[in-house]
Amino acid sequence: MILCSNPLAQYQAHKAEIDAAMLRVLDKGRYILGEEVKTFESEFAAYIGVAHGIGVGSGTEALHITLAACGIGTGDEVITVSHTAVATVAAIELCGATPVLVDIEPDYYTLDPDKLESTIMPRTKAIIPVHLYGQPADLTPILEIARRHGVRVIEDCAQAHGAMYGERRVGAWGDIACFSFYPTKNLGALGDGGMVVTNDAALAERARLLREYGWAERYVSHIPGLNSRLDEVQAAALRVKLRYLDTDNAARARRAQDYHQALRGTQLSAPKRRSDATHVYHLYVIRCSERDELQTWLKARGVGTLIHYPVPIHLQPAYRGRLRGGDNLPETERAAHQVLSLPMYPELSELELQMVAGTVQSFRGRYHD
Repeated sequence: MILCSNPLAQYQAHKAEIDAAMLRVLDKGRYILGEEVKTFESEFAAYIGVAHGIGVGSGTEALHITLAACGIGTGDEVITVSHTAVATVAAIELCGATPVLVDIEPDYYTLDPDKLESTIMPRTKAIIPVHLYGQPADLTPILEIARRHGVRVIEDCAQAHGAMYGERRVGAWGDIACFSFYPTKNLGALGDGGMVVTNDAALAERARLLREYGWAERYVSHIPGLNSRLDEVQAAALRVKLRYLDTDNAARARRAQDYHQALRGTQLSAPKRRSDATHVYHLYVIRCSERDELQTWLKARGVGTLIHYPVPIHLQPAYRGRLRGGDNLPETERAAHQVLSLPMYPELSELELQMVAGTVQSFRGRYHD
């Protein structure tokens, strides 16, 4: 079976360095919020191009803590998309705020700026553009609209480590940004982990307090907080992987180009890339009108695929009928019926990629020139 994602392959690619880093932590005896976390926070913030990094327990908690650090809570509204991981909306509700949904651009699967301004209301406090699949959202118009209305921009960068929008990396554009280090991400831990990044010193300080009970000094809570800490072992492994992130992203881009070439002339829609942005291909997502049949065909022939995402958040049982904007998301719903993620990771071999492409082309004989 050719896996859709393969975090084991990435560990094996850097096994000796990761093992040595983890043993270093074990031998030190400091396992929570020690020097590895502090150093990784600085290294990752510098990589993104911001002043502050705050390591937390997961990408979802990065969003939750960020919203709370921005003072967003009960009675407030936060605008985002429905075509995303449920974590984006779940974090908004964890803060007691109300999610409001806008549709996506059909070519890029990210928040459509043309649909944004009419959604902003007096209770709107933030906009969360999601950089989906490794593709940056169109930040310039989003930021212009947000500034005009005095609302925060919180970047959800969970799938876009290292992606560029213009001359800056995603995560360095909004007021504050969130990353996930789930094992399958472009920069993946060996378990859960996340990061909040910002240039705003006050927001950074509040996020640090929130991640550990509101403690400015141990056992003294200055604000109500929670427990969401990146541990030393994960930070040590992530420090190793960060050194290879640009190289790995370049490998993803080469594989994406190989897919583009192999599938050229078929009836499938390959991923499009913004002309002013760098796509880092966390996922290689095609569109197919017979998506479910194609997925079954591929599985039977040893090719693993996934659907990101099969049910938009506004149509899931937990959210159906109660999210504003959920009645007018035609592009979101169309994408959910057509998108399919093919195998994509830096260690995917050329032979494996050509096997995937050939199997796609052979589906019912319909995808040949």
